[in-house]
Amino acid sequence: MDEAAYRRTREQTSSLPCVFQGALQARCASCELVAKRSLAEREVLSCTRPTAHLNCETLLNLFHERATFPLRLHPGAPLTHATELRLQSGGLLGLQKVLAVAEADVHQMVQQAQILHGSLTELPWTQIVESIKAWQPRRRAAPKPS
Repeated sequence: MDEAAYRRTREQTSSLPCVFQGALQARCASCELVAKRSLAEREVLSCTRPTAHLNCETLLNLFHERATFPLRLHPGAPLTHATELRLQSGGLLGLQKVLAVAEADVHQMVQQAQILHGSLTELPWTQIVESIKAWQPRRRAAPKPS
């Protein structure tokens, strides 16, 4: 299946693609509302609740907005995969630290953040942005000698 056909099929079958798919697939977080499916030998994650999807979109947009200057991102420019993963994973790790929760379940953290702070915009963004800046991907294992 070519990439364009894959994307068309994914859009047709998944009305609410998971906003934090990169972080979930990298095992940096989990979500109780995620639905997993296989499509063309790939795992597709989608959200089961429209309201939760909107909340996650808002949170990710805030990660982008608040980390633009510290990460030296250009507004409107496309992000690399590594930068997107840094925003998602580092942002969720920062949110986990701010909320002092043991498990990084995205839906539960978003709900708790809204309860404790009243709004996602009222979070302590300095600490979250520091986690985004500090986040590093796992290093690949060294190749085994043959």
